[in-house]
Amino acid sequence: MTVEDCYQLGYITKPHGLKGEVQVLLDVDYPQEYKTLESVFVQQGQQLVPFFISAISLNGDRAIISFEDTNTLDLAKALKGCSLYLPLSTLPEREEGDFYFHELVGFDLIDANDDSLVGEVENVFEAGPQTLLSIKHKTEKEVLIPLTDELIKEIDKENNRLYMYIPEGLVDVFLED
Repeated sequence: MTVEDCYQLGYITKPHGLKGEVQVLLDVDYPQEYKTLESVFVQQGQQLVPFFISAISLNGDRAIISFEDTNTLDLAKALKGCSLYLPLSTLPEREEGDFYFHELVGFDLIDANDDSLVGEVENVFEAGPQTLLSIKHKTEKEVLIPLTDELIKEIDKENNRLYMYIPEGLVDVFLED
């Protein structure tokens, strides 16, 4: 299993107690959907290592997790800061019109103001409170576009196209030398 085949569930913030439990911040929209997890992949270096869960307790977007074979404070301390992943195939189905950010990678971004091609979505990431699209412009330069519901006109999954109302002059800011 590789990181590209997975999505990040969250990360381990610190050990909890003396018996190897860890506190986890769940970076997902609906943490309650994960209260029956049986296993996760923990990123250690460049590898994803499967860890089996013996107990999980949720409180909002935080969880206390006991992993099998992690039963000491030292073992839990070694996991601090590690990211947790699950396979993309386990993502819950989205309702019509909803999407996961990773689904937009590879889509053509079309400016809905004039139906012109801006470029291809290379990445979607969060920068503070803002979600941004990293676009590889046709000039090969990177363009950053805020991803907000107000700017999205249509997501055409069948043709891999994202139509957005891009504010006038925004793309030009990134194309200037």
